[in-house]
Amino acid sequence: MTAVDELATAIAVGRLVVIPTDTVYGLACRPDLEESARMLSSLKRRSAEQPIAIVAASVDALVELVPELEGRSVPRGPFTIVLPNPALRLPWLTGARPDTIGVRLPDVGGDVAELLARVGAVAATSANLHGAADPCALTDVPSEILEAVAGVLDVGVLPGTPSTVVDVTGSEPCVLREGAVPAATALAQFRE
Repeated sequence: MTAVDELATAIAVGRLVVIPTDTVYGLACRPDLEESARMLSSLKRRSAEQPIAIVAASVDALVELVPELEGRSVPRGPFTIVLPNPALRLPWLTGARPDTIGVRLPDVGGDVAELLARVGAVAATSANLHGAADPCALTDVPSEILEAVAGVLDVGVLPGTPSTVVDVTGSEPCVLREGAVPAATALAQFRE
């Protein structure tokens, strides 16, 4: 059994894993299982009021979880896009704003792309303790997280700057967190 097989199996049964994205290492789980999302927040020592993004292989995988996203444009890369969630789906991921949901299509290849293609989507946030530095290498992930997860995927050192979070639920896009893409560049892309 390959590492991708092991991680895909762990995710399928609701276990937590640590996987790389195109920005930082993430703590991930199945997005459609509330218990898994609650374990993720608890392990990170963060409030359930904080949202957790859906990280997916494709827009089709996002639409399977949130059908209302059909026809929405979601760019691939270091962005987390906050979109309307009119049916209030997956409330354990939305945090304090149940009418919105964060989604991300990372620009990844190799084993990471294979894993995402196998599972479709995960709920993921940086694999750190709340408020700590974002992990750019597996060695930066706290030992208590590594000891609690079912598996890890190591691809070496990542850029280390988290995704830029852009809220497109209003009349104009708004950057909620500047990250790997400068705010002005992100806003220009989403205003096109």
